[in-house]
Amino acid sequence: MARQIGRPARLLVGLGSGNPEASVQAQGLRPDVVDAYLVGVGPDAWPTWSSPAGSYVNLVAERADRQGAVPMLTLYQMASNGDGNLAGIADATFMAGYWANVRLMFQRLAMFDKPVLVNVEPDFWGYVERQAPDGDPARMPARVSIDADCAGQPDNVTGIAGCVLQMARKYAPKAAIGFPPSDWGAGTPAEVAAFALKAGLQHGDFLVMQTLDRDAGCFEVRAAECSRAGTGWYWDDAAYAAHLALARNWHDATGLPLVWWQTPLGVPASTPGGTDHWRDNRMQYFLTRPQDLVAVGGLGVVFGAGAAGQTTIDTDGGQYKRLSEAYLAAPAPLP
Repeated sequence: MARQIGRPARLLVGLGSGNPEASVQAQGLRPDVVDAYLVGVGPDAWPTWSSPAGSYVNLVAERADRQGAVPMLTLYQMASNGDGNLAGIADATFMAGYWANVRLMFQRLAMFDKPVLVNVEPDFWGYVERQAPDGDPARMPARVSIDADCAGQPDNVTGIAGCVLQMARKYAPKAAIGFPPSDWGAGTPAEVAAFALKAGLQHGDFLVMQTLDRDAGCFEVRAAECSRAGTGWYWDDAAYAAHLALARNWHDATGLPLVWWQTPLGVPASTPGGTDHWRDNRMQYFLTRPQDLVAVGGLGVVFGAGAAGQTTIDTDGGQYKRLSEAYLAAPAPLP
């Protein structure tokens, strides 16, 4: 698939939101992928962020293209009513706006007319798995066929994945579509994989993997933006091995290549927390053992943050530059 999106046949490495283009250029970085969010449904949603409506898609796509990277758009519209609030999917007004935005995104990507990755609704699939009767997305009603481009799709959550793919193939055939299951959606990796198949996520082009949406150290000190309960934020070898096992399970179940997204940029440290940057060791694991990711079905890994105040390439002490350049000097080939 790397060749299909215009990249070399090796594990791809990219950057997400919060890493300014000026800093990428100043450091002489060469990301394969550059990610940006498209957020919301309604009067303040992403189509209003530039003029004409929806041209923000082209601005961020062209920004990635200037860096020699493939754009990655993260569609994050389902959270408009609040994190975990899925009432909108059965609301005709909300879903009419939702589908209009999806169509506009693909129409704008058709104007860009180059390969792009689209990451469809992080967290949403995990909440569906938790809230659908018996974890069955076909038993959770959703307004899908109200849109002409969704004709023939079922009016439940399985139709949501189906309609996104139907629109993508119609309007922007150069777009590769990825869905992100959530490992917290069920008790075991096998259960999450089974849900993904029920939801039709295997019909996409890749699967989106996540590790942690903020740096481990931020959770360790319970900073305001990292107040989630839990332990074991900072990986050891056992946690790393467990994550690889999860990835292999999902890859084997769906047959899809994996793209890790929003992976923290924190720097390893012996002391919990952090000062000018937070500690984390996911980048250290991934970029010093890239063959491990390829072995479980990996296509690429994108480093970024899910909240403000996290480590970036401006505050990581040069870790991303050092590790990414070392990796690119001896890359992990894809099969």
